[in-house]
Amino acid sequence: MRQELLSLPKGLAEEVSKNLVMVARLIDEDPEQAYAYSRIALRLASRVAAVREAAGFAAYATQKYSEALAEFRAAKRMTGSVELWPVMADCERGLGRPERALAMAGEPEVQKLDKAGQVEMRLVAAGARRDQGQLEAAIVTLQSPELASNSVQPWTARLRYAYADALLAAGREDEAREWFAKTLEADKDGATDASDRLAELDGVEFVDASVDLADDLVEDDEDEDEDEVEDDQDPAEVARAERASDVAEYYDEDDEEYEPQEESEADFDVTDEVVVVEDDERDAGLDKA
Repeated sequence: MRQELLSLPKGLAEEVSKNLVMVARLIDEDPEQAYAYSRIALRLASRVAAVREAAGFAAYATQKYSEALAEFRAAKRMTGSVELWPVMADCERGLGRPERALAMAGEPEVQKLDKAGQVEMRLVAAGARRDQGQLEAAIVTLQSPELASNSVQPWTARLRYAYADALLAAGREDEAREWFAKTLEADKDGATDASDRLAELDGVEFVDASVDLADDLVEDDEDEDEDEVEDDQDPAEVARAERASDVAEYYDEDDEEYEPQEESEADFDVTDEVVVVEDDERDAGLDKA
């Protein structure tokens, strides 16, 4: 790539390089942002194969398969390399054309791929078989010397995982469990979720401790808030409010079964003023008015 960028004017080469670095840095954690940087690089240097390839991978990461395929084809024409053949076939799958992916798996270009590329092509072909509902054919496609080898290579975990997943989809649970376990042995970087799949087959349920802890903290905060409110209230005010609540709850003049509650002297505050107006006095007052 560096050699290709040297063909550009110095200032332009530096600008393109900065954008390509951002694509590589963000493509896994923020594909959309990586795609945006790739478009800038593509606008600046569309005749550079490395730029077309980076743009293709950024589009592929955001599932823009038609655009990715066009960029990969352009890069292949510029370099003459077949290195991108498997990902081009996978773009065909993404576009809903598994038959084209299978046709590419039988092309002479596959024989020119290195071992890693051939394994990748086998994974794509097996995926295409599954797209067509041919589970047993997918399983057979994945059966290879690379799968049977005890040697752990960069592709080993993904190959074993795909095989285990195909077995499980075909209802061969015991075999699937065995291969998920083998995947876990080879997956030192945690690139697959083989451990979760294995636990699921064993009937193990995981509890998210962080969520439970957060819930407990929220409950504790709510309890503390309630305690603070209660501590701030005057006991005398609370007692008067409770008495008022009792009267409001039970008082109904139209209720034949209503019986006024007798209040003891202790229920009255010495500061309360009680004014009693007799019925005769009230009527007299109204007549005068």
